[in-house]
Amino acid sequence: MSFHHTALAAALAIASMPALASEDDTTPRLSSDQCEISTPYNVLVDTGGVWLYRDSGVPKEIFFHDGTLSVDRAVQIVSGADAARLRRLESGARTLMPQVTDVARESTGIAFDALAGVVEVMTGSARKVRQVERFRSDTLGYIDTTLGTGRWDQDVFGDGFESHIEAAAERMTGSLGRSVMWQVFTGRASRMEARAERMEADLDRKIEARSAALEAQADALCTHVRELQSIQASLEYRLDGQRLVMLEDAPRSDGEASVSTERATP
Repeated sequence: MSFHHTALAAALAIASMPALASEDDTTPRLSSDQCEISTPYNVLVDTGGVWLYRDSGVPKEIFFHDGTLSVDRAVQIVSGADAARLRRLESGARTLMPQVTDVARESTGIAFDALAGVVEVMTGSARKVRQVERFRSDTLGYIDTTLGTGRWDQDVFGDGFESHIEAAAERMTGSLGRSVMWQVFTGRASRMEARAERMEADLDRKIEARSAALEAQADALCTHVRELQSIQASLEYRLDGQRLVMLEDAPRSDGEASVSTERATP
C-alpha cells in the first residue's frame, strides 16, 4: 500500500479497492476457486459426517460418514476400498475446514489493518480507528458463524465475504474525505503528512510480511484440497456410469469451463 498519493485521493480510492487489495497487491484476495479447484456444492462438516448439497443438478445431495455413502438420500453400496477412501475424505474435510477458517480470519485481519492504517494516517483519530475495529469484529463474527462452524456456503468467499470488508471501506470513505478536507482547510495537512511519513514504511513492511505468510498458508491449504480431489478420483463408485464429483477443476481464465464429470471407462 502506498500513501504517496494525495491524502484525499487515497481516501476516495478506498471505496474502489476490491477486498481492500492494495495498489501493489500486497493485500491478499481469497475466493472459492483460490486453488483452481472448486465445488458446485454447499458443504457442512460436523460430528455427524460430511454433507454436500445444492439447489439443482444431479445429484443434489451427497452425504458420507464412517465409510457409508448416501446420494440423494439413498444409501449406496460401496466396496471396502471405497469405504476406506470415504473415511479419508471425511477426515480430510474435518482438517480442512479449520484451515480455511484460519486463512479467512488472517486475510480479514490484514485487510482491516490496512484500512485502520489509512484511517489513522488521514485522521489521527482514535475514535475512527475504533470504528474500523467494530467493522473488523462484525466480519470475523460472520466468518466464525459460517466457516467456523464447518459450513461452507458458496457466497462465503464470494459476495458475502467481500461485502463485509467493502462495506466497511465505503462507510469510512465519506468520513475520511471530510476529515482530509477539514485538515487541508485548517492548515493541518502537514500533520497528516508527518503521520504518513512515520507510519508508511512500518505499515507496508508488516502487511507485506503477513501477506507472504498467508500466501504460504494458502498454498498448504491448496495442497490439502488437491489431495482430497485425488482421493475422490480414485473412488470406484459410479452414479449412472459417472464418477462422483464433489471437487472439480475451476473454470479456466479464458472462460472455457473444465470438465467436471468424467465418464467411466468400460
